[in-house]
Amino acid sequence: MRKRFSLMLVIMLMLVTVLAACSGGSTAEEPTTGETPAETTEPAETPEEPAEEPAAEDATQNDGLFEATDMSMNPGTATNRTDTLIVGVTSPAGIFNPLFASTTYDIWVNDLIFESFQGINADGTYSPRLAESIEVSEDGLQYTFKLKPDLKYTNGSPVTVNDYYLALKMYHDSSYDGQSDPLSWKIKGGQEYYDGKADEISGVTIVDDHTVQVEVTEATALTQVNLAGVPFIPSDYYGESYTQGNLDGVKALNDKPIGSGQYVLKSFAPGQEVVFEANPDYYLGAPKIKNVIYKTTTDETRLAMLESGEIDMDMLTVDEDNVEMAQALGFLDLNIFPTNGYGYIGMNHTSPKFSDVKVRQALVYGLNRAEIVEAVYGKFADVINIPQSKQSWAYTDEGIEAYAFDTEKAKALLDEAGWTVGADGIREKDGEKFKIDFSATADNVVVDALLPIMTANYKDLGIEVVAEVLDFNAITEKAESGNFEMFFMAWGLTPDPDTTVYTTDGAQNRLGYSHPAYDELAAQGKAELDLEKRKEIYAKAYQELNATIPDILMYQRRDGWAINGRINGLEITPYKDFTIDLYKAEIGE
Repeated sequence: MRKRFSLMLVIMLMLVTVLAACSGGSTAEEPTTGETPAETTEPAETPEEPAEEPAAEDATQNDGLFEATDMSMNPGTATNRTDTLIVGVTSPAGIFNPLFASTTYDIWVNDLIFESFQGINADGTYSPRLAESIEVSEDGLQYTFKLKPDLKYTNGSPVTVNDYYLALKMYHDSSYDGQSDPLSWKIKGGQEYYDGKADEISGVTIVDDHTVQVEVTEATALTQVNLAGVPFIPSDYYGESYTQGNLDGVKALNDKPIGSGQYVLKSFAPGQEVVFEANPDYYLGAPKIKNVIYKTTTDETRLAMLESGEIDMDMLTVDEDNVEMAQALGFLDLNIFPTNGYGYIGMNHTSPKFSDVKVRQALVYGLNRAEIVEAVYGKFADVINIPQSKQSWAYTDEGIEAYAFDTEKAKALLDEAGWTVGADGIREKDGEKFKIDFSATADNVVVDALLPIMTANYKDLGIEVVAEVLDFNAITEKAESGNFEMFFMAWGLTPDPDTTVYTTDGAQNRLGYSHPAYDELAAQGKAELDLEKRKEIYAKAYQELNATIPDILMYQRRDGWAINGRINGLEITPYKDFTIDLYKAEIGE
């Protein structure tokens, strides 16, 4: 049987320091069902395809490629669809601008529409995309990007480096409130532009329409990918809506994006679907599949919609039941691999009850995480104690406390923290009852398992849990506004461990966590260019997080894409989403 998509699992990056994407080590907040670089002067080459691998047969195996076994079972609803790919997704929020998107599902939309100088490979390294060449000075302080010739946006206007510069200005605007941290890129003059003291970024030089030089004041392991990952946005469209100090006009175009990418957005019906049409002038070649639709699905509907042929592919919650049912259909390929991300329970550190580290440690000891993870995923997930994928070069378990379930230890820590059990069995301190308002995601299998176990476990500790059920986008809004006490979500990671999720006032730090020792180590890790030294630094950083508990880490699970067997040419790995090279995919028989 012909291999339909590449399976690249657990590929470690040897002898190089892996660079991260623009938003740092975490790409986007995700619900569990969609859960979501060595210093080199030249971008890494695309690795060769791995050798053909046989379908996985070991009943104990928890990742691999499980190929379709009986394509005769494929429903006519799917086989009659010859020019359209329908992808099941959690509903996007409608922020179709890569500068501002914060969820995986909005990012998947943006991936099809926008391009940048370089893009990610299957193993987490990077190669040129729009760039014809990238040159880096010996001291790492000057980057010269040369654009490929004759590129056009889908509105017909030419792609020039002035569009790149426009995006840089927007990133450095004082009104920018996206999840990237552009001031940390240290572009010369970036701070002055942000402060409104200059109307240009002095470190950016437009040599000609196809060449731009960017000068930084400080080189880090992330500089090249941060700069090369800036999206190209047409100046004649977005520039008309932008004035320094005010990005409102640009944001007003979020549902009407224009880029130079693989597809053109045709329509968006919130909560229902996003419709795309192929860009016939795409510079890497017109997409083989003319139409793509992202159709909204939930945990309850995914398998049924795959079975009926209403959708062609979707991410399943990878548990033994779902895998067994998907395989029984006969016509689905299953691509199961370790998630480059983790599930967690967020706590608001601005709340006095969560400000004491002993309380936070008690909440981890007092929660039977293993029972929850086993109930949801079985063999397809592992409890974790640091916010890093076990596939990462930065992962460590040295000096890491496992926080095994221990009710008595949790009670002792709460006693030490001054929370005493009242007559009603609920702990109190300074006249306040220990009650947790939990923002629960609707139709989420993890939350369905987590809530009853958490409620019972914490009741044993003398803590009351009160749940509020909301949809994913509503919880994301609460998290971004700081209007929460506790919630469950997941982070998708980039290949590099650098992140602002836990740094004081970090762009992605929604929890209000602050720990100077971690901040210092995170800064050292980002600035260091030697891989072995970076490993040592991040090991210490993870030890600090493990001891101080910014959040309750739950698991690294397996991702699982169920894909109709007639879809060929997709490449999906822990690092590379299906969207990146979707133009290569095609519909077979």
